[in-house]
Amino acid sequence: MSDNEIVTSKGGCMKGLIIIPTYNEKENIADITRAVLELPYDFDVLIVDDDSPDGTGDIADTLTHDDDRVHVIHNSGKGGIGPAYIAGFTWGLSRDYDIFFEIDADFSHRPHYLHDFMKAIEEADLVLGSRYLTGINVVDWPLGRLLISYFANVYTKVITGLPVNDATGGFKCFRRAVLEGIDMTQIHSSGYSFQIEMTMRAYARHFRIKEIPIVFYDRTRGTSKMSLHIAREAAYMVWKLRVLQLFGRL
Repeated sequence: MSDNEIVTSKGGCMKGLIIIPTYNEKENIADITRAVLELPYDFDVLIVDDDSPDGTGDIADTLTHDDDRVHVIHNSGKGGIGPAYIAGFTWGLSRDYDIFFEIDADFSHRPHYLHDFMKAIEEADLVLGSRYLTGINVVDWPLGRLLISYFANVYTKVITGLPVNDATGGFKCFRRAVLEGIDMTQIHSSGYSFQIEMTMRAYARHFRIKEIPIVFYDRTRGTSKMSLHIAREAAYMVWKLRVLQLFGRL
C-alpha cells in the first residue's frame, strides 16, 4: 500500500470516481482526463456529455478505448450541470466507488489539488474546494464576474446560514454515504444553484463538511457556460432552499 492510499473502514483502499460534465469541451477533455488518471490514486473517470455539437462525446468515446478506467454517459440535450452530476452519481452508486469527485473539464480546477482532497476526505464526508477561504483566489476573471461570484456566496451564506465560504464552487468530493443519504429525485437545480443545494442537503443531514483552499483559474480554451439565466436561478433557489430548510424538508 502506498502513502497516497486511504484505507476504508473495511480495510480496503478508497476507490474514487471523477465525474466530468462536458458541453463543447473538445479542446480540454482528453487533457483533463489524462491529467487525472496520471495521479497515484485508484480513480476512474466518468465523462457526462450533454450531446456536445463540437464532437466532445466522440473524443470521450475514443478515450474509453484507450483506457478502461474511462467511462462515458451521453445525455440528450443540454440539461445543465445539475442533471449531469445526478446522472453521474446514479451511475457511480450502482458500482463500488467509495468517493465521488466533481471537477470541471476546462482546467479551472487544477488536478493537483486532488492530493489535498484525498487528505481532507479522511476526516470529512464532503470536501469543498474554496476560492474564498483564504481571501479571493481567482485568476484572470473579469472584475464584474469576480464581484458577482464573491457576493453571491456572501448572499448565500447570509440567507441560508450555511457555514461555508464558497457554496457555488464546483470542485468537490463526496463520500458515498452523503450521496446515498440524499434523495436525488428531489433535486431540480440545473445550474450552479445545484452546488448550493447539494451542500445544504448534506449539511441538513449533519454530514461533516470541510473547505480547503484552491486557486481557481479562468479557462484558456473553450467558452464559459455562465449565463444570466443560471445566475437568476441561483438567486431564487437560495430562498427556496431556505424555506425548505426552515420546514425541515431538505
